[in-house]
Amino acid sequence: MTIIAFVVGIVLLVVGLAISIALHELGHLIPAKAFGVRVGQYMIGFGPTLFSRRKGETEYGLKALPLGGYISMSGMYPPAPQTDADTAPADGSGVATATTTRRATGRVSARFFQTLVQDAREVNAETLVGADERVFYRLPVWKRVIIMLGGPLMNFVLAIVLFAILFTGIGVQTATSTVSALSDCVPASNGTSCVSATTPAEQAGLEPGDRIVSIDGTAIGDFADATAIIQASAGRQLSVVVDRGGVERTLAVTPVAIEAATTNAAGEAQTDADGNPVTQQIGFIGVRPTSEFVRQPLWAGPAAAIENVGAVAGVIVQLPVKVVDAASTLFTGAERDPNGPLSVVGASVIAGEVAASDAPVLNRVAGIIGLLGSLNLALGVFNLVPLLPLDGGHVIVALWDGIKRAFARLRGRPAPAPVDATRLVPVTFVVVALLGIMGGTLILVDLINPISLF
Repeated sequence: MTIIAFVVGIVLLVVGLAISIALHELGHLIPAKAFGVRVGQYMIGFGPTLFSRRKGETEYGLKALPLGGYISMSGMYPPAPQTDADTAPADGSGVATATTTRRATGRVSARFFQTLVQDAREVNAETLVGADERVFYRLPVWKRVIIMLGGPLMNFVLAIVLFAILFTGIGVQTATSTVSALSDCVPASNGTSCVSATTPAEQAGLEPGDRIVSIDGTAIGDFADATAIIQASAGRQLSVVVDRGGVERTLAVTPVAIEAATTNAAGEAQTDADGNPVTQQIGFIGVRPTSEFVRQPLWAGPAAAIENVGAVAGVIVQLPVKVVDAASTLFTGAERDPNGPLSVVGASVIAGEVAASDAPVLNRVAGIIGLLGSLNLALGVFNLVPLLPLDGGHVIVALWDGIKRAFARLRGRPAPAPVDATRLVPVTFVVVALLGIMGGTLILVDLINPISLF
């Protein structure tokens, strides 16, 4: 059953990711068609086509690897400029000399990139056939920007919806003011032994199921409220009002002082200059809370999604360094950074672990929804990186075209030729190669040294 649940978790993540990609491409498709651009294909995935159907002028389809997608718009780039090579004689009179041959041999890489540029122009030329004026590059700058931002925007909207479902529809798991169990003893400072077999809570008569209503007249909303008062009251008797089966009872509890490690805002244990844990004395009575899903206000989910954008952007900005750090764990044996980047394989493993855990079904559903929400944030932010072939790169090209035209108008000159982004194909090739290397590295690390939630 555990293996089946693990596989179900992976399948749910892959399907959710495919839907996210489909909606991302839909974010490009809708404004492209609204602005009159001819769209030849809308495809989810890469590789061989499994299924496709033409509706009007657009072919809609699904490919074998649902790990990406694209729409094919006519005239993403302007027509290629005419060059000497285009008008060279075809009778062999343009044969290179021995000197030029040697120079060409010494510039293999340059010819390789020239070939890439030429191939990109040929592919682009095919999209111009039959498109008339309905081409992307002829649109006003603001329309091109809207089309390219539509994909990331769709991911952000989906992330907000998923986080809203998580926070408001399901709720956030919160330690409530209801007691689930009493501690077995009063722990020693090292936490591995007991200094007393009887806790203050047991002495006072607290029982599992009691809901703490107030402490010394202060109303208690959740367990964090109670903890703050108890930890600050070592050695001082407290008047605790509890609700037991609908009847309120007042109990007298005196917290005992214990040594506990101090933590920072992230919940990490603090250490001194010598690396020793920093401790402090806190009050302890020995109760454990009941955890429940507490529904949050409607704006809590969107607010959490917006707050997480900054964290995701920070990871993406440092992506090369983060990937190197992850790869180094293969040699050092160190644990992975739980907040580091993941490949699709790593995310699938986490989804499988969540689905196969012993937690209640609602907890597992919440975990997968949260994971899909985070993946959509990552997709949205990543596609805004201002490098081709990402959406952000196309936005930069459109803005640069607009700036050139604006300067021409200011100087009273004719409008310049559209920016020929095919010249940036070599840069695009390098970016794709680096992304492929980083993606392959992360997959390898996720297979050998995966991040595990449990």
